[in-house]
Amino acid sequence: MLSRFVAEQAVHSACSCVHGKYAMTDAHLPAPRPVRGSQSEMAELVLPNDANPLGALLGGRLMHWIDLAGAMAAHRHARSYVVTASVDHIDFLVPVHVGSLVILRSSVNRAFRTSMEVGVKVWVENYIQDKRLHVASAHLTFVAVDGKGGRLVVPPVIPEGEKEKRRFDDAGRRRDLRRAELERRLQAKR
Repeated sequence: MLSRFVAEQAVHSACSCVHGKYAMTDAHLPAPRPVRGSQSEMAELVLPNDANPLGALLGGRLMHWIDLAGAMAAHRHARSYVVTASVDHIDFLVPVHVGSLVILRSSVNRAFRTSMEVGVKVWVENYIQDKRLHVASAHLTFVAVDGKGGRLVVPPVIPEGEKEKRRFDDAGRRRDLRRAELERRLQAKR
């Protein structure tokens, strides 16, 4: 079953670049890597400098932390520099107050040719009350680049387990939606 995922991704990755800059063959593809190799976790203590006048975490600070957590997973998977290409959507579900511990977990959901979708889930932990609440989730797209900013081919992802397979499939659907939205916006500009 896993080989089907890897084979589909290898076929997709072996296609020529959109601009015809280069063509890939299976011999040039990096070896597939499991999701667990990209899993990352970071923790941040919310300090007064991170908060608004009401003592709640600034949304922009949380978005920054989400970007960092996502980049950690993308770096681990691609083993190269990565740049943020897009963030799909973020809803702030509960307020986070000064003194709270914020936990961010990330992993690569799927790799395409030079890009990767990374999922980041955020919790707030009240270590005094021993409570943990879901704060936000986001899907980010990162592109692997070399030291000069040129795109690099990334290894395919090997999803293991039902959750990882679902995330892998969902990432493909989200990519199709992002592409359709981009095309819609380009058509609107014409």
